[in-house]
Amino acid sequence: MRTADLLALSFRTITSHKLRSSLTALGLIIGIAAVVILTSIGRGIHTFVLAEFTQFGTNLVTISPGKKSTFGLSGATISTVRPLNLADAVSLCQLENIIAVVPVVQGNVRIEADNKQRRTNVLGVGASVPEVWKIKTVSGRFLPTGEVTNSRAFAVLGNKLASELFGTNNPLGKRIRIGTDRYRIIGVMEKKGQLLGFDMDDTIYIPAAKALELFDRESLMQIDLLYKNSVSVTSIQNAIKKLLISRHGMEDFTLVSQKQMLEKMDSILSILTLAIGALGSVSLVVGSVGILTIMTIAVSERISEIGLLRALGAERSTIFQLFLWEALTLSMVGGVCGVLLGLFTVQILDAMLPALPVQIAWGYIATAFMVSLLIGIVAGVIPAIKAAKLEPLEALRTE
Repeated sequence: MRTADLLALSFRTITSHKLRSSLTALGLIIGIAAVVILTSIGRGIHTFVLAEFTQFGTNLVTISPGKKSTFGLSGATISTVRPLNLADAVSLCQLENIIAVVPVVQGNVRIEADNKQRRTNVLGVGASVPEVWKIKTVSGRFLPTGEVTNSRAFAVLGNKLASELFGTNNPLGKRIRIGTDRYRIIGVMEKKGQLLGFDMDDTIYIPAAKALELFDRESLMQIDLLYKNSVSVTSIQNAIKKLLISRHGMEDFTLVSQKQMLEKMDSILSILTLAIGALGSVSLVVGSVGILTIMTIAVSERISEIGLLRALGAERSTIFQLFLWEALTLSMVGGVCGVLLGLFTVQILDAMLPALPVQIAWGYIATAFMVSLLIGIVAGVIPAIKAAKLEPLEALRTE
């Protein structure tokens, strides 16, 4: 029998039992759609998280105070925390291949402007924030340089904070009270949005030295360094360690590279996306059981048909191919419908829930579709072998 005739006969058999064929393919449709939806959400979250961290650039190294070290005893750790001060930040500026340095102090305090008051985030930083953090002012200017030792009471407002305190009025030059001191507003930042829950637009920027006084702190929270793209992060970290050890006498600080953090995070998020896809593929296993069951039942119901085909001269290989093509056709139809249903559902989710990041994971979709075809082959082999082994006379007697 020609391949075209086999395909036509298989398709005619499937369409003649519409309800049974639909229920058989339904398991695969749901399974494929689940894989498409879940992996799209996983890939969307993956991309969203990485984008959140890379919006400040990738050539960054963060220095935090404190270094944990062990002494070979289980559970025995000693935490040594020494201040990271502004002098450290100034000395780091002198390192080769360092473009800019930003000392950082963070806190929350009450502010007053005219008759309005509220609590907000305060970032004590240096003048290089626009360069290092990739954020610009929309009006005025950022904090001036060269004020590490004798900082003036200048403040720069986040976009949302400026709008809430002054509305449509120009805040430049006006005074604002932060804690017990009065600051003059010299700039307003562009809209930046949130960074993992921290609202950059609801923030006020003041000199790091003023923030240390405001929060009565001795140590900076961290120091961010922007280095040249032409050098390796390892050489930069070695230079930083050498300088700070010479200043502190020991390694009492921790270095975190943005690139290293992104690589580890990308690996973790990829594993999570894979796990989500594996969870959705459980439905594919259920679908394969459905195809196997239906094809086995079909063999039992069509024994007389098989006997007639064998009596008319059909070879065992032809009977085998006939039932195998039926299973493969069911899985192919189920796979295509499942992909279309999944893509349609993802589009609906994207339109109805814009806050939920979704991104089509074509690689996972292609894999799921190939798996559906493999399921059709595997689930059709056993019934097809059983059908091919039937003897013509024995099959005809069942009529």
